[in-house]
Amino acid sequence: MVQSASRIPEVLTAHRFYLELTLEGQNDANCFFLECQGFKRTQEVIEICEVTSQTWGKKGQSKGQVVRTKLPSNPKSGNLTLRRGTTNSMDFWKWFEKVEKGNWSEQRRLVALSIYNQANQEVARFELTGAWPASYKIADVNARSHDIEIEEVEVAFEEFKRVK
Repeated sequence: MVQSASRIPEVLTAHRFYLELTLEGQNDANCFFLECQGFKRTQEVIEICEVTSQTWGKKGQSKGQVVRTKLPSNPKSGNLTLRRGTTNSMDFWKWFEKVEKGNWSEQRRLVALSIYNQANQEVARFELTGAWPASYKIADVNARSHDIEIEEVEVAFEEFKRVK
């Protein structure tokens, strides 16, 4: 049986995205990024090893069988790395500076990543809660380079979920 084209899910491209991050005094241009990495949520595996009391083997000569059970641990999140061309905006630096001065709890933000299909419609949305800047970096400068200057912010976050 052949499925119709409308039922086959569209594979989304990685270059059609928008990252929403609202900072104090920010204008709309601050949400355009060249690259976003680190959208990851994992659950480590806890392995429990037990020995049963049953006999096994030829004529029950061996006692106890090793049984391994795998359980999920608490989920954890990685850090998000945002890269963009450096502009005259100091919003990221001010956000990092506020956290550095001990005001981190008030600087936690919601970060939302929207991914669009070829018709420019939002078809996937991921939300990261409790986000705050863990590091700030600019690319090395070189008088012979023709590359654009890159501003990089590493953002720690508490929860990662897909909402659309």
